[in-house]
Amino acid sequence: MPDNASEFISVRYLVDDVDKAIEFYTEHLGFTVRTDFAPAFADVTRDGLRLLLSGPTSSAARPMPDGAIPGPGGWNRITLVVDDLAAEVDRLRAEGVEFRNDVVSGPGGRQVLVRDPSGNVVELFEAR
Repeated sequence: MPDNASEFISVRYLVDDVDKAIEFYTEHLGFTVRTDFAPAFADVTRDGLRLLLSGPTSSAARPMPDGAIPGPGGWNRITLVVDDLAAEVDRLRAEGVEFRNDVVSGPGGRQVLVRDPSGNVVELFEAR
């Protein structure tokens, strides 16, 4: 497991509430807290992925020169590979996690989308 930030692949998600995001990613998706500077920022890790959770008071949420304000949500997403998608779906539904869709199958496998508390999408993928 990587030790310093340069050894991780890092993805930033803007979130409405850093504490709720930490809880979601650690309790439901198996991440570990690396740093916690809530309410502004935290980062959590899983299998070489460093997920940067940036709250409304973080530097990442500052308005752009044109006045646009960065916010959570959208369709870009991280993908977490799972061995048994059906079991993961059952577990997460029992835990009250919000799903964006039902399981869909494609040429490479099956996937489903869940939402974190801020509406960011996480894909769970089981290879064929």
